[in-house]
Amino acid sequence: MNFDWANIEISSLSLLPSLFAIALALYTRNVMLSLFGGIVLGTFILHDFSFILSIESIFLLFTSLLSQDWILKTLAFAILVGSIMALIEKSGGVNGFVDFMLHKIVLINSPRSALLLSYVVGIIIFVESSITALISGAVGKPLCHKYKIPSAKLAFVCDSTSAPVCSLIVLNGWGALLLGLIATQISLGIINGEAVDVLINSILYNFYSMTALVVTFLAIWFNIDIGAMKNAKYTPKKTEVLSSNSASMSYMLLPLVLMIFFLFIFLYITGKGDILKGSGSSSIFYTMAATLAFTFFYYVGTKNMNIKIWGTTALKGAIKLMPIALILLFAFGIGEITVELKTGHYLASLASENLSIYLLAGVIFLISSLISFATGTSWGTFSIMIPVAVPMAAAMDANIALCIGAVISGGIFGDHCSPISDTTIISSMASDCEVIEHVRTQMPYALISGAISFVLFIVFSLI
Repeated sequence: MNFDWANIEISSLSLLPSLFAIALALYTRNVMLSLFGGIVLGTFILHDFSFILSIESIFLLFTSLLSQDWILKTLAFAILVGSIMALIEKSGGVNGFVDFMLHKIVLINSPRSALLLSYVVGIIIFVESSITALISGAVGKPLCHKYKIPSAKLAFVCDSTSAPVCSLIVLNGWGALLLGLIATQISLGIINGEAVDVLINSILYNFYSMTALVVTFLAIWFNIDIGAMKNAKYTPKKTEVLSSNSASMSYMLLPLVLMIFFLFIFLYITGKGDILKGSGSSSIFYTMAATLAFTFFYYVGTKNMNIKIWGTTALKGAIKLMPIALILLFAFGIGEITVELKTGHYLASLASENLSIYLLAGVIFLISSLISFATGTSWGTFSIMIPVAVPMAAAMDANIALCIGAVISGGIFGDHCSPISDTTIISSMASDCEVIEHVRTQMPYALISGAISFVLFIVFSLI
């Protein structure tokens, strides 16, 4: 979309598409319809409610989105995930894994231990948030089925470990983005020092991620159900019923382990020798394609299944996740609309005047949360708010690392609460949970973590 940003007035109207999409999603529970409704409203606002120009703009928007390499690869990633997960289940490796955990070593013997395993997996795998949620969900789903644990609980665990861990252990794309944004502020002479040092110091103030991990652990350990989670029920689905065949758990574990290995390899390749500079979208696409190819040679080669069954299963798995790919496409679309409307800039401008230095970090956290909630992207929030927050902190002689930590925390907090977030959608997908149910059940825990984080930002501003 080629709009003239200079001619677009930054106003409260910029909030309407995101708020409309979120409200419609919560009311109708139809995420696809809600996102598309937000896109339509946004384009009408952009074109002064001209019907012809707005319809043309919607067409150009999706044409533009589908011409972008990284978006196509991300959509393909979602579809390939469906194929791989279906093949892993069909192979009998899931049953073998469950049997090993329940009977061979008796490591998993309760609902708590089943969720804790997904929690630990989510912490160990910190390379890419989508992969983290995917593998955590793949490991946890069969065990949650065994103990009749609501899929909403698993989605909560997947989502509450993926982005927080990736933003704390930044040897990944998250670190690359943040380093680049901080380095830009240094190159402009706004702050001094080394970008790596500033980032490491900022991570120490990433209070939301730390709090979310603690709250999630406590919720699992003490079986704490609050808000909508009290009403979450285990609902067996046809796609969840485990196949009767049981095979070696290597049919499940090998593809998942190789998935992690491939991701590092492709991050290294796409980064031309620097993992931190690797392309996340390209890497996860190549990782899924390589893993799918591996399952073909492994499953067919070991006569676990024949070529026809492999192909049929892969196709069914891909078709099952086509709706998720469409939801992601619409999420990218409304993200583009919020950029054109300057939604993030409007929210940031509300906090740019009459601020006390002792409230600065707390307000930055709240504004970042609102931007992330309204746009559904933590990375987009970082890109908007760091160039705003750092100069503000420097001008007020505030703690730079604390303010950057507030941006990171707010970006993840708002993202966790937003039904239009891609990580929310992927965590729901990984757990076989409806997106809106996941948002409703996770919200109380996220709000608790957010409230604690806000208090910490105020306290540390006073120190």
